[in-house]
Amino acid sequence: MFENLQDRLGSILNGLTGRGALSDADVAAAMREVRRALIEADVSLDVVRSFTDKVRTKAIGADVVKSIKPGQMVVKIVHDELVDMLGAEGVPIDLNAPAPVIIMMVGLQGSGKTTTSAKIAKRLTERQGKKVLMASLDTRRPAAQEQLKQLGEQTTVTTLPIIAGQSPVEIAKRAEQAGRLGGYDVVILDTAGRTHIDEPLMVEMADIKSAARPHEILLVADSLTGQDAVNLARNFDERVGITGLVLTRMDGDGRGGAALSMRAVTGKPIKLIGTGEKMDALEEFFPKRIADRILGMGDIVSLVERAAENIDAEKAAAMAKKMQSGKFDLNDLADQLRQMEKMGGMGGIMGMMPGMGKMKDHMASAGLDDKMFGKQIAIISSMTKAERANPDLLKHSRKKRIAAGSGTDAAQINKLLKMHRQMADVMKSMSGKKGGMMRGLMGGMANKMGLGGLGGMMGGGGMPDLSKMDPKQLEALQKQAEAAGFGSGGKMGGMPGLPGGGLPGLPGGGMRMPGLPGLPKKK
Repeated sequence: MFENLQDRLGSILNGLTGRGALSDADVAAAMREVRRALIEADVSLDVVRSFTDKVRTKAIGADVVKSIKPGQMVVKIVHDELVDMLGAEGVPIDLNAPAPVIIMMVGLQGSGKTTTSAKIAKRLTERQGKKVLMASLDTRRPAAQEQLKQLGEQTTVTTLPIIAGQSPVEIAKRAEQAGRLGGYDVVILDTAGRTHIDEPLMVEMADIKSAARPHEILLVADSLTGQDAVNLARNFDERVGITGLVLTRMDGDGRGGAALSMRAVTGKPIKLIGTGEKMDALEEFFPKRIADRILGMGDIVSLVERAAENIDAEKAAAMAKKMQSGKFDLNDLADQLRQMEKMGGMGGIMGMMPGMGKMKDHMASAGLDDKMFGKQIAIISSMTKAERANPDLLKHSRKKRIAAGSGTDAAQINKLLKMHRQMADVMKSMSGKKGGMMRGLMGGMANKMGLGGLGGMMGGGGMPDLSKMDPKQLEALQKQAEAAGFGSGGKMGGMPGLPGGGLPGLPGGGMRMPGLPGLPKKK
């Protein structure tokens, strides 16, 4: 997400922070590069002009000239303007209305409305305990209604029974009535789209709106649409009156201009972003966190939230009990690798760690990527139960068999075993500490990073319950991470909840980066 923009802005702003003093010419040159970077990222030209003008005006002011570190002050100005462009605060889906709350999904054909409808329904059901009914109003696209029905079965969300021959308006009225009589909290209407905006489409949307009286009208837009997404959002807003935006395929968009443009042009908040094909690949949109990611500052709060969602508390407790005796076998290692994959793999996690954006190319050249996790899991899966429980059994003949079964070689198996021994040594050194593995690995690592508050929350034996934390607490957590210099190298213990405080699966030795001990030493 925003990879190209992050790289470009990072290099431009790093050039400013490295200087002891800034002249107006320095700022003007940097703003020209920022403008070029935003245009290449498909940000609307009007938005680019407004953004760079605001930054330039503030960056040549007296506060910057007199500041101790003018370059860093300019970075702060760029960050603040990015947050302002994206919307000051995250805005969730509004359910503050009499039940059933009607949510109308609109957008062009192929933007991902149907899949997004199911993702939202699953999210509301699982996270907020809402009773949700989905209804497909798409009578034009072949099997569109059947597709929503299948997604409903997949996510265990009820869908409105299909009655052939009904018009979209009739289906909307029937869905509203079924929601009211069935005691549903939310009714999601998945409307039809077109390959382009036309008058019949807008008339149909307006008729559905009149009939269903939706509380939320969410425009689903493909982030790969580029600058045309701005015209799409403006047209739908003028004719139907959208209340929010949902951007899909953000995981595949290295530019991200649609996200920066649509909010600024329409004034409507981006409420959710789709980050993958799976039904749980949907995230709330927090402007400050996204601005932090774009400028390479990381996103610790989202990282902790993702860990909390994907780490099985019961399984973690069972592993903690086992590890109190200092035991850590290859089955445990495989579990940790799978947890890493659930959290988005190395790429997803690294993108949220401050200061780690610059390491991506270095890591890629060293062969450290998400494919490595798959190879290591394949190696462990090719072992017998006895071998996984007791790695000392692995002699040459057994390694030869495992290599053939996993499609790897003896060198890769040896690297895995070396890394496992190092992690097992960490387990033994921490096994006697009061509070078990979770306190030792999560609270201890957080305390090493200087995150005393985070360590305290995690010291109770698991991840913090973020659902009970208010925005101020989450903000304080982010500030603690920044104050600790998270991502600056050397200082940090690593990732909470992962053995050794770091990213598992990386052989030892090399640079002292958080959880990345396998990178080559600097020359």
